Amino acid sequence: MRILVLNGSPRPKGNTKQMVDAFREGAESVGHKVDVVDVCRKKIAGCLACEYCHTKGNGACVQKDDMQEVYSLLGEADMLVIASPIYYHGVSGQLKCTLDRFYSAAYPRKPRNLKKVAMILSSGDPAMYDGAMFSYKGDFLEYLGLEDMGVFTAYGMENGSASKLKELRDFGKNLK
Repeated sequence: MRILVLNGSPRPKGNTKQMVDAFREGAESVGHKVDVVDVCRKKIAGCLACEYCHTKGNGACVQKDDMQEVYSLLGEADMLVIASPIYYHGVSGQLKCTLDRFYSAAYPRKPRNLKKVAMILSSGDPAMYDGAMFSYKGDFLEYLGLEDMGVFTAYGMENGSASKLKELRDFGKNLK
């Protein structure tokens, strides 16, 4: 399976990145191809709501930035994993810009190969996930109709724990 992970953490060695790395290790150990895009290291502007993609662009965004790499990988992916620390009950701003730009590639139809989605979230408090979950359910499960492969959260002392990283490694190993 081809998996695209969008890592929305600005910290190169932070809690979210540790969970992404554990997931990737597990998935690759059983033969899955995993592409991780650290969106905070990319130049990805927010959606302009110009509608170019749905008119003259025939699905292509008018903006030519690092999102082109994401579009290419998204077109090949069977599964999408959205990973982020929680900021104000939602995903990081950098990841939100990336997800908003799916408008040209995923609306009104999802990419041909894309069938599954999962989410990995890190926070300091267990009651912080509502905004991220609202988007996950509404945009990815309901609107695009992707199969829910699970939401994995870590808060407080769970972040970076051996048991949490094992959970993510096992998740990657057990994907079908």
